[in-house]
Amino acid sequence: MDVLSPEEVGKRQIVEGVREPLLGAHMPTTGGIQRAIIEGADIGCQCVQLFTSSPQQWKARSVDEEQIALFSQARNETGLHPIVVHDSYLINLASGDDEIRAKSIRAFQDEMERCESFAVDFLVTHCGACGKETEAQGLTRLAESIDIVHHSSPDYCTRITLEVTAGQGTSLGYRFEHIRRVLDSVREPERLGVCLDTCHVFAAGYDLRGDTAYESVLDEFDTVIGLERLCVIHANDCKKELGSRVDRHEHIGRGQIGAEAFRLLVRDKRLRSIPKIVETPDFKLHGENLRILRALHAFDHELSPDALRIVLRDVVEVGVK
Repeated sequence: MDVLSPEEVGKRQIVEGVREPLLGAHMPTTGGIQRAIIEGADIGCQCVQLFTSSPQQWKARSVDEEQIALFSQARNETGLHPIVVHDSYLINLASGDDEIRAKSIRAFQDEMERCESFAVDFLVTHCGACGKETEAQGLTRLAESIDIVHHSSPDYCTRITLEVTAGQGTSLGYRFEHIRRVLDSVREPERLGVCLDTCHVFAAGYDLRGDTAYESVLDEFDTVIGLERLCVIHANDCKKELGSRVDRHEHIGRGQIGAEAFRLLVRDKRLRSIPKIVETPDFKLHGENLRILRALHAFDHELSPDALRIVLRDVVEVGVK
């Protein structure tokens, strides 16, 4: 594969026929849920992800008509699409504890109602943790919980999207086969989508570094799950090493995955229409991470280390200005 020299960096151009990828970020909702859309548009998002309530609390405020109107207005004025919501981190639909599982189902049903009120496209959820039970038991409980939620929301347009996880602790969903098992077990699999988090899959042992490795992971995903199921991508670098099973997000190009995997990701025509959401550690740097992804998209060749440093430096300097 040809590598661009530092001298060639100044001559870079977007290759004809390769459209800009669909990029966004997880945005804060301070000042009202509509602020996530407004502030997302301000930093260059084409789509956004947000929380409809505190991710660390079970209870959430009810949605009123004014909130819905403000959210709809912001969405119409900015044109951001799709809108993605991430559920509470407390929810565990795979729990072997009947009380926790019942509480999780109720909370997830409430989240579905809020998402439907705001006309949210995708609701991302982790697969839960099996605790002292086996993974097979946990996956069965997860599928049963999803069936209960689907049964209580028969006409909802919001699509539940299962996120591939890093596999920390007893978390489920760190293997593509886990997702496949749930898809094969639920009564309405057509209502389920999948979210691929680059940090999570790398930490789970799927190597994305380099063209061959990247293609191998995408091929495996397509074989086991199917690319047609992929609804959302979380574009995050990883602080920890390959296979660590530790979920620690890092800014694009600064982690163990490195910039090349993200260049391949944003230029992949198969994934062109899929929203790629940045969830990097600091909200204030989301704009910078989006600019890095767009800068990487401009190259049809792998960058040399020196060229990459120049690109990253230019992106940071633009942000400062």
